[in-house]
Amino acid sequence: MSHEPSWDLYRTFNAVLAEGSLSGAARALGLTQPSVARHVDALEAAVGAPLFLRTARGLSPTDAALELRPFAELMASTSAAFMRTAEGRTGEVDGTVRIAASEVVGIVHLPAILTRLRRRYPRLTIELSLSNAVDDLLKRQADIAIRMVRPEQQALLARRVGVFPVGLHAHRDYLARRGMPESMDDLGHHDIIGYDVETPAIRAFAQRHPGLDRASFALRVDSNIAHLAAIRAGFGIGVCQTIVAEAEPDLVRVLPDAFHEDMETWVAMHEDLGANTRCRAVFDALVAELTALVRPKAQDRSSA
Repeated sequence: MSHEPSWDLYRTFNAVLAEGSLSGAARALGLTQPSVARHVDALEAAVGAPLFLRTARGLSPTDAALELRPFAELMASTSAAFMRTAEGRTGEVDGTVRIAASEVVGIVHLPAILTRLRRRYPRLTIELSLSNAVDDLLKRQADIAIRMVRPEQQALLARRVGVFPVGLHAHRDYLARRGMPESMDDLGHHDIIGYDVETPAIRAFAQRHPGLDRASFALRVDSNIAHLAAIRAGFGIGVCQTIVAEAEPDLVRVLPDAFHEDMETWVAMHEDLGANTRCRAVFDALVAELTALVRPKAQDRSSA
């Protein structure tokens, strides 16, 4: 490179990758299509390589573009984190906080919590990123993350809020048709809902429960919400949080003594955000609310 490209070029590059076309990137950025095209041309000239192939369907990224993509995404997330952090230095709970959480936590548990949070802090804006992937807080892809694994990264402020027990469940209509399994071995005669892509956490799960492997599943799905929807529809037997199933009379626990898992739950954020008024307020509220949500269930089980 003869000179450092303008940051605007990186932002445009990232938008074209995300949108797949010049016109889509232009709409996303509030620019004209010719301006976006000029940005792409300028960045290609700066890096000395073509970044996109022009096709009838739009723009197709080259190998060079795909290699550069993670860095452009990191720059975009860092830029967003810069603005969110700057907003939080006023001493007021005012501005934007980005929260990363799993699908089930984000859809089932967080809406009521965030509603109370917004009522308490009406100038607070919340971004909710739902994914079963572990967001990298050190790269500021999120300000706060709710994780079902212990955070291993250094420089994080983390609080354990408890465990969400999970178990095997099925709709009562399914059990009326197929019968209640009496043992784990009986699951081989049932329709089991399970994972598709194996992750390290799932691999460890499969080692603990060798009868529940990918080959035995009648439905393979990587979305926990789709998994839960299939249980609700009566497709078969699947895994879900007991706190979720207990709220739905038609869902029945299957083999509670033979199958039980506890999902350890943590709230984490980068330690640099500890002095950020807005992020600290949201962090403390999430810790308190999730702890209160989990603890009564744990007390009920201990007294049973």
